Amino acid sequence: MRICADPHVHTIASGHAHSTVLENAAAAKALGHSFVFLTDHAPSIPGAPGELYFHSLCKVLPESCAGLPLVRGCEVNLLNDQGELDLKDATLDRLEWVICSMHAPCIPPRDPDYHTRAWLKAAQNPRIDVIGHLGDQRFFCDYERAVRAFAENGKVVEINSHSFVVRPGSGENCPEIARLCAKYRVPVVVSSDAHFAERVGAFDHALRMLEEIRFPEELVLNADPGRFASFLSKRTGREFPL
Repeated sequence: MRICADPHVHTIASGHAHSTVLENAAAAKALGHSFVFLTDHAPSIPGAPGELYFHSLCKVLPESCAGLPLVRGCEVNLLNDQGELDLKDATLDRLEWVICSMHAPCIPPRDPDYHTRAWLKAAQNPRIDVIGHLGDQRFFCDYERAVRAFAENGKVVEINSHSFVVRPGSGENCPEIARLCAKYRVPVVVSSDAHFAERVGAFDHALRMLEEIRFPEELVLNADPGRFASFLSKRTGREFPL
């Protein structure tokens, strides 16, 4: 399976990443990708940029970079089981790609019921596009209920390749999540979660797992440029020339 874009990538703006937008864009172009994504951490992560950075993102950055369409987004943080996020609705409305994740500095791990309630609230938020690195054992939840809710609310689930290395339990949990996505016909995206330009496009762990469980290729949004462009156009109202 060939992936046409890396939809979860950080820059130096995130505070603990080490490449610029231009460096990440050059890496994506060198890999033959069809799009460049920008998804820096939202403000509750220590060192992350403030609200103004995201509020102005689509004004300041152009629609293309290194000759590729630039999708300007964020990785927003779930803060509690009421679905509260750390960016304002008005800011999220201006962005083109919103990943929602749980990070320990922002929502201390609790019990599976608490985590499940939080994800069910996130599923109902129309400003969220993607559910980020769901397989983290520290935030274990009722995957069946969560994925069913994602299906009902048109969410995309991320298969985060870096999670297999850094987030406990992901090697066991991600296959279960992927099987449920196949069962409920939830689209997924494969990502690297790169914090350095040389890691853009590092999908090996995620792709190996999807191949092992024979995950349906037609549900992988970023395995086909046309399919991904169509999804992004509906989300943003932009045309994405390929």
